[in-house]
Amino acid sequence: MIGGRAAVQTREVRRIAAMVTGFTPKLAMDQMETAGFHFLEFASRGEMLSAMKQSKVHAAVVHCDQAVNGSCDFDTLVEIRKLSADMPLIALMPNAAQISLADALRFGADRVARNELELKDALNLALNETPVSAQPQAPRPVTLRSSLCDLIGGSEPMQRLYDAILRVADSNTTVMIRGESGTGKELVARAIVALGPRANKPFVGLNCAALPEALIESELFGHEKGAFTGAVISRPGHIEMAHGGTLFLDEIATLPVALQTKLLRVLEDRAVQRLGGSGSKKIDFRLLTATNENLEEMVRTGRFREDLYYRIHVVPICVPPLRERTEDIALLADHFIRIYCAANNVPTKRLDLETLEVLEEGSWQGNIREFENLIQRLVLMVEDKTICAYHLPEQILYTSARRHESLLIPTEGLDFDREMERIEAAYLRAALLRAAGKKTVAAGLLRINDQRMKYLCRKYKIEKES
Repeated sequence: MIGGRAAVQTREVRRIAAMVTGFTPKLAMDQMETAGFHFLEFASRGEMLSAMKQSKVHAAVVHCDQAVNGSCDFDTLVEIRKLSADMPLIALMPNAAQISLADALRFGADRVARNELELKDALNLALNETPVSAQPQAPRPVTLRSSLCDLIGGSEPMQRLYDAILRVADSNTTVMIRGESGTGKELVARAIVALGPRANKPFVGLNCAALPEALIESELFGHEKGAFTGAVISRPGHIEMAHGGTLFLDEIATLPVALQTKLLRVLEDRAVQRLGGSGSKKIDFRLLTATNENLEEMVRTGRFREDLYYRIHVVPICVPPLRERTEDIALLADHFIRIYCAANNVPTKRLDLETLEVLEEGSWQGNIREFENLIQRLVLMVEDKTICAYHLPEQILYTSARRHESLLIPTEGLDFDREMERIEAAYLRAALLRAAGKKTVAAGLLRINDQRMKYLCRKYKIEKES
C-alpha cells in the first residue's frame, strides 16, 4: 500500500488486514496482531509490486487520498489489477468526493473505504475468515463489479444483472431481456454473447419495430430471386445469417401474429425456408430477444402467441431502470464525459457535487439514453471546465425543485399555523434540554428575552424540562 501498509498473509496467520496513514500506528498494530494479521510497509509502488510477485499476497490496499498524497494514486490500482485480475483490491479514500470514489472503481478497485471501520469491513468481505491452510480450495467471495463489458454501474441492481448475465453466458439457453426503453437491453445481449462460446461467431440483430410489416418477413427469413416484385437476387435472412452465432430480436412484441407463427416453426425445427423457396435449411443459432412490453397481457388479449411466449421466455433477465440505481449516476456521468470530451477534442470536464445531487434526483424516463444525451449536450455547450447546476436544463432543475416541495408540502396540503406551532415547540424543548431545564439559559440560546420564553412555555404547556 502506497503511503501506508499493505497486507501480506503467511501460512501462520488467519486473515489479512491493512494499516493506513492517518490511523494511530500502535493501536492499529496491536489490533491487527491480536486478530492474527501480518502486514508490511512499502515506500513505493515498485516495492509493493515486487513484493506481490514474490510473496503470496491475498489482498492489497492503496491509499488514493488526494489530501494526503497530492493526487489520487489510480495508476497503482491499474498496475495491481494488471498484475492480478483476482486480487481483492481496496482503495482507501477518506476525503474523496463521490465522483472520485467512482473513479477508483473504474480504475480497478473492487471496493472503496473512507475510514478504518469501512476498511476492516471491506477486508472481511474480501477474504475468508478461516485459515487458507485449512481450506485450500475455499472460494473467495464474489467480487463486486463496477462494469461488465459495455455495461456501467456498481449498484446492487447492476450486481444482480451481472450475475444473471454470467450465469447464462456459457449456455445455449434462449434468453428474454426485459426492461424499459433506453435501459441498454442490446448491451446486455452483447455482453451475454461476448462472455459465451459464440463470442467470435456472427451476432445478428434485428429491431422488429424498425421495419414495416411488408419488409420484416423478407428481412427475417430471406427470399429467393423472383419471390416478389423487386426481388432481383436471392438474399439470406437474418436467421440464416446468424448460423453458428446469435440472433437478437429486439422489440419482439411488435412482430405481427402471422410472423410469430413462422418464427415458432423455425424455433421448433431449427430450420428456415426463404420466401419463394421450396426447401428448408438447417440453422444453428442462439436466440436472444428483448421487449419493453407486458407480454403476459398481450398473450391474454391474443396479440402474442402463447406457445411462442413459452418458447422464448425460458430465462428472463430484467434490466433495471436508471431511477432504481441512482448510485450509478456518478460512474455513468464520468464515463460519458470522458467519451464525449475525447470525441469532440475538448478538455475533460467534471460535475460539481451539487450538479451530481440534482442528477441523482432525476426521474429519467428515458433512462440511460436520456442521461447520455444530456451529458453529450453539456460537454458541447458548457465552456467551463466544471459543469454546475445552473448549466442543467430548466426542466431537470424544475423536477428537482418539485421533488423537494413534495417532501416539504404533501399533496393534500397542511395547516400552516399548526405546523409553525409544532416547529416552535420543538425548538423550545430542544433549547431547554440543552440548558438542563434553565429557561433563562434556553432563552439565550434562542436569542429571545426571558419574558417571551416564559410566555411560549405557558402557551405550549412546557413548564419543566429535565
